[in-house]
Amino acid sequence: MNDSYYMHWALKEARKAAKRDEIPVGALVVSPYGEILGAGSNTVEKKQCQIGHAEVHAIAAATKKIKDWRLTDCTLYVTLEPCMMCISLIALSRISRVVYGAESPLFGYHLDKEGVLALYTRQIKNITSGVEAEESAQLLRNFFKKKRERSE
Repeated sequence: MNDSYYMHWALKEARKAAKRDEIPVGALVVSPYGEILGAGSNTVEKKQCQIGHAEVHAIAAATKKIKDWRLTDCTLYVTLEPCMMCISLIALSRISRVVYGAESPLFGYHLDKEGVLALYTRQIKNITSGVEAEESAQLLRNFFKKKRERSE
C-alpha cells in the first residue's frame, strides 16, 4: 500500500465529519505492517473543545486497540497539516512518520517561528506533505463555501 491509498481512507473520515457539519478533517494511524490501527474525524463542534481533532481520535483508537500508548514506528495520515497541539501529541505517542494532505495556513505546525516544536518534531523521523493535497483542500473549500452561503 502507498501513501495515497491510506490518505483516501483519511479522506473518507473527513467526509464523515463534513456530513456532521464539522470541519472535514480525517486521520488514521497505520502500523509498520500496514494495518489501520485507528481512525478519527473532527468533532470540535460537537465537543465544543479543541480536543476533538481528528488526530486525537485516531491516536486514541490506535492506543486502545494495541493496549499501549506507544505507537512506535507507526504512521499518522491526516488530511490537514497538524496543529501544534496535534504534532506534539503525535511525537509524544512515538509516531515516527506523519503524512498530510493540505497545508494549514492558520494553525499548521510549520508556522512555529520560535522553534518551540523542535523538541517534539525531532522525534518524528519523516514528515511528508502534499499527499492528495488538492482533494483535501477542495473538501475544505467546499465545506467553508457552503457555510458562507448558509449564513448569507
